[in-house]
Amino acid sequence: MTKNLKISLALVALVLAVVAALLAANRTPDAPAADDANAEAAPADVLVREDSHRLSTAKDGKVTVVEFLDLECESCRAAFPYVEQLRKEYEGRVTFVMRYFPIPSHKNAELAARAVEAAAAQGKLEAMYQKMYETQESWGDQQVSHEKTFRGFAEELGLDMKKFEADWKDPATAKRVEKDRKDGLALGVQGTPTFFINGKRPQIQSPDDFKAAIEAELAK
Repeated sequence: MTKNLKISLALVALVLAVVAALLAANRTPDAPAADDANAEAAPADVLVREDSHRLSTAKDGKVTVVEFLDLECESCRAAFPYVEQLRKEYEGRVTFVMRYFPIPSHKNAELAARAVEAAAAQGKLEAMYQKMYETQESWGDQQVSHEKTFRGFAEELGLDMKKFEADWKDPATAKRVEKDRKDGLALGVQGTPTFFINGKRPQIQSPDDFKAAIEAELAK
């Protein structure tokens, strides 16, 4: 097999993984059903809170993509590189917002979200968020706590461990994560990843559909 063929197959595999991610049904049982096609735009003050994490910011604020994600979700991990690609492609033109939506059946999802939030308190949200997805295969989908694993990530990122531990275990941090999840439920989020583009959930069947939905909003 030639090197070029290997690269081509890898790219095809990535696209298929992203498609699967966007169509996956990591559902949470307490989410209300929603009809995306007929739904009105989500309330802006619920979709993006003042303290919501903006991974990228557009100066004109014309287009905002919000992702409700679960750091232990395999579909979210599959979508992650494509989201990162879109962030680079639309840098300065599209705002990307990350919101936590840990699925209760994922033992380490809420713990991971709190670890990211604690890292954010030291300016390392993006580094920890990326670390979680890059290593998810080693700790995800397991019924044992990976508290030690996440503590190791904090050390690798050079965080002040005393502050990290305090923030990680602070009830206010858990409350912050749960607030995101409750907003997701109120907005009809049923699984992860769930994307909103300018308050609407587009009908996404492929990565091209995702990009087309962004382009359509930019063209308005």
